[in-house]
Amino acid sequence: MKAIQVEHHPSEQRLKELGVRQWPTWTKEPSTFPWTYDEPETCYFLEGDVTVTPDGGAPVTLGQGDLVTFPSGLACAWTIRKPVKKHYRFG
Repeated sequence: MKAIQVEHHPSEQRLKELGVRQWPTWTKEPSTFPWTYDEPETCYFLEGDVTVTPDGGAPVTLGQGDLVTFPSGLACAWTIRKPVKKHYRFG
């Protein structure tokens, strides 16, 4: 199983290279829900406090300033403790 990749507080240069600020945004209130990735997703957290637990894997805690890549095929559960706002890109 591929792992969730987390880059804590990437440089503004790195964000510019990826074009993060042009990506759409997604927001979600505190909640818990299952999710499966049909394709890879890269996202950059502007706000939030989240734990993503892969099926059969260890929980990963994410939040403001994290650049995260979720691999295709990942099945997991999201637990959002503080409202999330993130830029995201699929593929």
